[in-house]
Amino acid sequence: MSEKSDKVYIELQESLDKLPVSYPATESGVEIRILKRLFSPEKALVASKLTEIPRPIEDFYKELEKEGIPLDRAEKTLDEMHEEGLIIRIIPKDVKLYVLSPFVLGFYEYQMNKMTEGFIHDVDEYFQEYLRANNKVNLPQLRTIPIEQSVGIENNIATYDEVRALIDNSGEPIVVNECICRKKNGIIGKPCKKTDLKWACLSFRSHGMAFIDKGLGKIITKEEAYEIIEKAQQDGLVVQCGNSQRPPSLCFCCGCCCNLIYNQKKFEAPAQYFDTNYYAQVDSESCSGCGTCETRCQMDAIEMVDDKPIIDLGSCIGCGLCTPTCPDEAITLIKKEKVKIPPKDTKEMYMTLAKNKQQLDM
Repeated sequence: MSEKSDKVYIELQESLDKLPVSYPATESGVEIRILKRLFSPEKALVASKLTEIPRPIEDFYKELEKEGIPLDRAEKTLDEMHEEGLIIRIIPKDVKLYVLSPFVLGFYEYQMNKMTEGFIHDVDEYFQEYLRANNKVNLPQLRTIPIEQSVGIENNIATYDEVRALIDNSGEPIVVNECICRKKNGIIGKPCKKTDLKWACLSFRSHGMAFIDKGLGKIITKEEAYEIIEKAQQDGLVVQCGNSQRPPSLCFCCGCCCNLIYNQKKFEAPAQYFDTNYYAQVDSESCSGCGTCETRCQMDAIEMVDDKPIIDLGSCIGCGLCTPTCPDEAITLIKKEKVKIPPKDTKEMYMTLAKNKQQLDM
């Protein structure tokens, strides 16, 4: 690879790192290896001129013209990258606008059917460093909401914390696609230990249509979405959605495959990096010590000590998986005194992320 070719990948990494969701550099250079697997040198050059602000090609073409790239070829390259899920294209009123896509909840997920073992190993190597950088911004892209059976009426649950209400208010279409985390682990011979539910990620509205357009999803009914919820809760999967009151996506995650949960558990007190409004509490006197709660916990937050469950609140994310299967009804979810109200929509979430990141850099 030539020095000039290496330079365009570094420039793309730097552009990606300026987004509200960081794409940090590493000593190993694994983040560059990931980009080289997905972007040709010319595509990396063109993509590096994009930002988080939607812009027509005329706004940044002068930078590409200096590199000897004709306008029609630049536009074709941009459109190809959009089709490949590498960047975002918006067409309001017949004007093409182009936006740089973040790594996660972005161009990574669109590689669902193109993953190789080398790509997977690079992603696995990179993910903890990726989280280390983004944990500092103090607003996760996803938040945890409790499973249906875990929260009683007395907790006065808000609609943004209730999974069925999120489906009811999601808008159409509702699209299901494969869980990329479980799929990638299956490719490298590490099948999920918790569930056989593979088509488990839900996307809504334009976000769902993006998966449809790329041949990665299928439209389902609300009733079919409810069936996925029931299966996921039965198998003990954590409910996570986009961190807004009207999220674009909803996932059902396990502790062995989910890139987020698996890697956050490696940090001290990982619950601090999840947005959640609940935590679990045990009534030791009612507990018979069966250990079911310990088995169900995807965060490894419960440990049986002298036949009694001890909950590490530094790891408990209030998912509620431990409560409905307790035969003694000894575990309950408690609503936190300080409730986190998620951003109104995805745009507000990213604006808040950008503001938080800017304050870190000051």
